[in-house]
Amino acid sequence: MIEGAGRHFSFGASVAEHLPGQVRGMITGFHAFFLELEKLGVPTAAVVRGQCLGGGFELATWCGMVFADPSARLAVPEVKLGVFPPIAALALGWRTSGSNATRLVTTGQTVKADEALRLGVVDDVSDDPEAALQAWIETAIVPLSAVGLRFAWRAARRPVARALAEDLPALEALYLDDLMACSDPVEGLTAFLEKRAPQWSHQ
Repeated sequence: MIEGAGRHFSFGASVAEHLPGQVRGMITGFHAFFLELEKLGVPTAAVVRGQCLGGGFELATWCGMVFADPSARLAVPEVKLGVFPPIAALALGWRTSGSNATRLVTTGQTVKADEALRLGVVDDVSDDPEAALQAWIETAIVPLSAVGLRFAWRAARRPVARALAEDLPALEALYLDDLMACSDPVEGLTAFLEKRAPQWSHQ
């Protein structure tokens, strides 16, 4: 179970970490976590309250189940800074339709809990998502063979695990080598840190 420590699930990585000089280490380290998580071959679930943004959104929606409370607000707003979320681009279509995934990645739209449920981005919305998750574990997971469950998990997630292994390096190169060679990403990130509107050059 993955859960935020406070009122919010996660605001994602620091914007400053996306700037040249830091972004390569941040991106590759973050993606290595997903590779390790998937290698475990065990069911994962997220409990989401409050803001669930950027890398936090990617982590939550990578989980097998997502339980949210009505305060949840979910988005991958990276495009508003001139960049994009590689994990969401890779796997969000696993949870919702390809067109919905494309819209969320390319607009940075924030969705409330009820809309996220309708889209399939979360699986359950209740006032006590942790209790809902525990009830689901007791009824759906605990009665099963741990061995059977582990292999069923790996079998069911084989397409997304394969995409992680085979497609993520290309997305990293697209981000780190191609996108970050442009001027707009640095402008968008810098403008956010300086609390001003970005001046896009479209280059």
